[in-house]
Amino acid sequence: MSLALVWFRHDLRLDDQPALRAALEAGHTPVPVYIHAPEEEGAWAPGAASDAWRHRSLQALQQELEQRGSALHVCTGPTDGALDRLLRRSGAQAVFWNRKYEPATQARDAALKRRLRESGVEVESFNGTLMFEPWDMATQSGGPYKVFTPFWKNAQANLRLPAPWTAPVRLPEPPTLDGHVSIDALGLQPRPRWDESFWEHWQPGEAGAHEALEIFIDGALNGYSEDRDRPDRIGTSRLSPHLHFGEIAVWRVVHALQQACTAANARHVDAYVRELGWREFAYHLLHHFPQTPNENLNPRFEHFNWARVDDAALRAWQQGRTGVPIVDAGLRELWATGYMHNRVRMIVASYLCKHLRYHWLEGARWFWDTLVDADLANNTLGWQWTAGTGADASPYFRVFNPVTQAQRFDPKAEYIARWVPELQALPVKERFAPWLSPELAQRLAPDYPRQPLVDLAEGREAALAAYAASKD
Repeated sequence: MSLALVWFRHDLRLDDQPALRAALEAGHTPVPVYIHAPEEEGAWAPGAASDAWRHRSLQALQQELEQRGSALHVCTGPTDGALDRLLRRSGAQAVFWNRKYEPATQARDAALKRRLRESGVEVESFNGTLMFEPWDMATQSGGPYKVFTPFWKNAQANLRLPAPWTAPVRLPEPPTLDGHVSIDALGLQPRPRWDESFWEHWQPGEAGAHEALEIFIDGALNGYSEDRDRPDRIGTSRLSPHLHFGEIAVWRVVHALQQACTAANARHVDAYVRELGWREFAYHLLHHFPQTPNENLNPRFEHFNWARVDDAALRAWQQGRTGVPIVDAGLRELWATGYMHNRVRMIVASYLCKHLRYHWLEGARWFWDTLVDADLANNTLGWQWTAGTGADASPYFRVFNPVTQAQRFDPKAEYIARWVPELQALPVKERFAPWLSPELAQRLAPDYPRQPLVDLAEGREAALAAYAASKD
């Protein structure tokens, strides 16, 4: 039987695996391979939290393959040399992979495909990540979208999802190849092991992704429209890292939601699928505007007067010591779990970009290194949206008040109390802005900062003044 390399990347699953399925249906024995080459990711090589998740996800994939009679061949880059060696040692006639959409890897993959085909190797790539390829949607004038609502309206009208596909219980046994390394040898686990608390909250791998989907459908889905903005509740799917690493296909998620849809929960299903639409929009933007991970999409902000970064203040923000409880709670949740609730991400980002007036890249880089769901498309969209510099952005003059945001979305301050335990002794209403009750805060929360890094009113006014100056 002929052999085909099946190159795993951000598609660490067997069900709904287009590259694996294509190899099997073409009559090939799949040779599953993973090539570790982070240096080829350009300026945005994976961060530490992503690597920690990848370590466990690769282990889960390896175990799933072995249970089916196959194996994962792990090696290190450069990718072109690794593929050449694998083809030579295995005698494989084909290479199949699922596409990635980051600018650096898109260019690399295109060059690889051309070179391999010219050498006589069969090469095919597939969509294993999205409901739509980034180039599938266009405005009436043929250009890319910059506003979500018309993008999603067009997408919904053209939504044609593949049917779910379940991988065979047994896979053909691939040949044993020289040159493999262990997953441990990739050095993906942080040193020191600051990620250890993550795994109380997560189960990386395909089985964990399916379990998370089932838990969401049975529980949080049924109040999603309202509860998704409440960090004090279990109101979201927590599927984002599983989707990022391709441990579950987005179309399987949508099919499962559609099957679970009833008259009672239809609006919640629609709301969640719309959020998946934002993920699609982020990839659309990244493809058409590949400069945006490092540059403002809106050229108005090229000469915006961002404040000079004070290293001590930036560290205080990173460590959750800003003196603003909801901001600190979010950043401490991030450090402890590799995750931050989406509503809190917006509040935290607004505080950095508006009240401190630091460039959004300062926050984007921190999230990139500490989020287990760090995704270049979504990270870029989220930070530029909050900063007001990107597509369909929140206007720069919209400055989240972190106190009123906390009062609205964490009304009993339970999220604050969980992640900022030094405030637990304060009455609920004082937890939102302890600096307004200095004597009580000094007595009951002596270890918490006495004042925010920047006065909220003064920070807001400085941000609005900088914005007005940039318009002039």
